[in-house]
Amino acid sequence: MKKSIQKAEVLIEALPFIKRFYNKTLVIKYGGSAMVSEELKNNFALDVVMMKYIGINPVIVHGGGPQIGKTLELFGIQSKFIDGQRVTSEEMIDVVKMVLGGKINQDIVSLINRHGGNAVGITGKDGDLIQAKRFRKVKKCPETNRPEIIDLGLVGDIKRINANILNTLDRAEFIPVIAPIGRGENGETLNINADFVAAKIAGELKAEKLLLMTDIEGVKDKNGKLITGLTRKEAQKLIRSKVIKDGMLPKVNCCLEALKEGVAKTHIVDGRVKHALLLELFTQAGVGTQIVEK
Repeated sequence: MKKSIQKAEVLIEALPFIKRFYNKTLVIKYGGSAMVSEELKNNFALDVVMMKYIGINPVIVHGGGPQIGKTLELFGIQSKFIDGQRVTSEEMIDVVKMVLGGKINQDIVSLINRHGGNAVGITGKDGDLIQAKRFRKVKKCPETNRPEIIDLGLVGDIKRINANILNTLDRAEFIPVIAPIGRGENGETLNINADFVAAKIAGELKAEKLLLMTDIEGVKDKNGKLITGLTRKEAQKLIRSKVIKDGMLPKVNCCLEALKEGVAKTHIVDGRVKHALLLELFTQAGVGTQIVEK
């Protein structure tokens, strides 16, 4: 009986959060260890299904960089990165489409549905969801001290999100699972960073929350201690002082961009924790860093 009462108390503790997020949209970037460990994959699927059953509308955007890298190796294609972004050639884009839009996307859909959900897999090209242009990176040439344009190939920079297909799926009670590839200006397929896609979709949907799942605790201070909450100004100060840097920098910038577009709250979540999404949503402590406007 004591254990049963404790379970009931946990449910009561979650009630205010359930009421707060009822009928709200949450955009989740799914990646890292949570996509590799079988236990964490199942935890993720259960978390998403539970959200849907209690009236929350989850939208999933998944990554797949490591899986793409392994498949490219099998085909004998060497990867090249510039500032953390994979240069994507014509030869590579077929592999990207196969891995992201095929295997990974359908595996996630199958897992959610096996746990009682109703998920549908789409890419950014379906319903013209993600309209993009080729990404051009400008850097100063150290020899001439003049700007030069670096071509990353078939890598996309998002121009517009057309959320019609997502709104249709939402009305039909489906859970969208989105592969981060978009349509270029000439109809070509473009490979796009999943964090950027999740942030842009969250902004277009005016989501209640954007949650970026990652493989570290969250944003840390100069002493390596986890920061559980930040405002825009505080985050920008940490960026200027280079406390936020390297791989965390683009994630924080995605959060700041989403806030600018009208997302209520953003979170960088430790996806290595069991049921990380439910803990972040339904407990006071959470499992990462929350970033808000002010």
